[in-house]
Amino acid sequence: MTTRRASGPLVRLRALAGPSGPAPGLTARGRLFDAGLALLILVSEIQYAVDPDGPTGRHRTAGLVCLAFLSSVPLAWRRRYPLAVLWIVLAANVLTPDDVTRLTFYACVIAAYSAAAYSPHRVAATGTLALAVLLTFTIGRSVPHTPFGAEPTVPTQYVPLFIAAPLVVVTLGLRTWKIRAAESRVRLAEVEQRQAEALRSAVEHERARIARELHDVVTHNVSVMVIQAGAARKIMDSSPEQAREALLAVEAGGRTAMGELRQVMGLLTTDDPEETELEPQPGLERLGPLVDRTRGTGTPVELSVSGTVRPLPGGVELTAYRVVQEALTNALKHASGSRAVVRVDYGEDELRVEVADSGGTPGPAAATGNGRGLIGLRERLAVHGGTLSNGPRPLGGYRVRARIPLERA
Repeated sequence: MTTRRASGPLVRLRALAGPSGPAPGLTARGRLFDAGLALLILVSEIQYAVDPDGPTGRHRTAGLVCLAFLSSVPLAWRRRYPLAVLWIVLAANVLTPDDVTRLTFYACVIAAYSAAAYSPHRVAATGTLALAVLLTFTIGRSVPHTPFGAEPTVPTQYVPLFIAAPLVVVTLGLRTWKIRAAESRVRLAEVEQRQAEALRSAVEHERARIARELHDVVTHNVSVMVIQAGAARKIMDSSPEQAREALLAVEAGGRTAMGELRQVMGLLTTDDPEETELEPQPGLERLGPLVDRTRGTGTPVELSVSGTVRPLPGGVELTAYRVVQEALTNALKHASGSRAVVRVDYGEDELRVEVADSGGTPGPAAATGNGRGLIGLRERLAVHGGTLSNGPRPLGGYRVRARIPLERA
C-alpha cells in the first residue's frame, strides 16, 4: 500500500515533465533561417558591445563580447532545443550588467518566443517563461530612469512585464493553433487513407467477381468447342456427317458463350438495366442443356435429381449451376474418356450437389488450369454459407461436392 501511495505523485510528476505535444518538424529552410537570425543578433550585439561612444566603455568590451556570443549563438538551435536555448540566454541575461541590458534583451525575447512556440514540454516551457519575466522584472528595477531628468510614462521596472506578458499570450496561442492544425492534417490524412484503402478493396473485389464470372461463362463452353472441333478434324475425311454434327455443336457452344458473355458485359457496362434486355442467370432448370452439351463431346454424363424439387433463391440456383458447370469442365480437361455422374439432392435444410467422374487421361487443356475455378466456387458458396469439398475418389476418379444451407419454408 505504501508503494502505491508513493507512486501516485511520481507518476503525476513524470507526466508533467514529459512532452505534452509533438515536436515541430525541422526543414532545411528553417535551419537556414535560424542560423541567419543568430548571426544577425550576434553582429548587432557585438557592434553594441564594442561601440566606444556607447555606455559600455573599453574596459568591459571583452566580457560583453563573450556575453554576446553566449546569448546569440544558441539561437541557431532555437527550434530543436527551445528550452535549453532559453535557459542559456537567460543565464547570459542575468550576467549582463544592469546598465547594458539592451545587449541581451532581443536574444531573450526571441528565445522566449521559441520556447513558447516550439517546445513540446508545455509545463516546463510555461514555468521557464514565468521565471524569465520575473528575472527581467527584477533586473529592470535597478536600471536608472531616463536621462535629462524626465520620468518615463510607464515605470521602468514594469516595462519588461508589459513586453513579456503579451508575448507569452501570443506565442502560446500560436502554438495551440499550430498543434490543432497539425492534428487536423493528420486526421484528414487518415480519412483519405481509409477512403483510398476502401476504394482499392472495392476495386479488387469487383475485379475478382468479374474474373470469376468470365471464367465460369467462358471455360465450359470453350472446352466443349475445343473438344468438338478436335473430333471434327479427326473424322472429317472418314465420317463427314459426324464431323458436320460436331461443327454444329461447336457453333451452338459459341452462340451460347456469346450470349452469356453479352449478358455479363451488359451488366457491367449499362447504366440503366431497363434499357438492355438481359436473360435471367442460369439455374438448376438449365442443368439438362448443360449435361447435353457435355454428352455431345463424347463424355457419358448421368444426371440424378432427388428430394422435393422446388424453386430456390436465384443466387443459390446460380451457385449450384456453376458448381456442376465447373466440375464437368474439369472432367473434360483432366479426365478425357471418363464417365461422369451429377447428383442434385433437395434436402429440407440444405441443397447438396455432387459431381464425380471415373477418371481418365488429361487432355491438352489440362496444363492451362490454374485453380481459379475452384477458388471462385468457394467464394460463391461462402456468400450463401455453403461449403465445397473436392478430391480424388478412393477407387479412381475425382469428386466435387457442395452443400448450400436452405431456409425452411
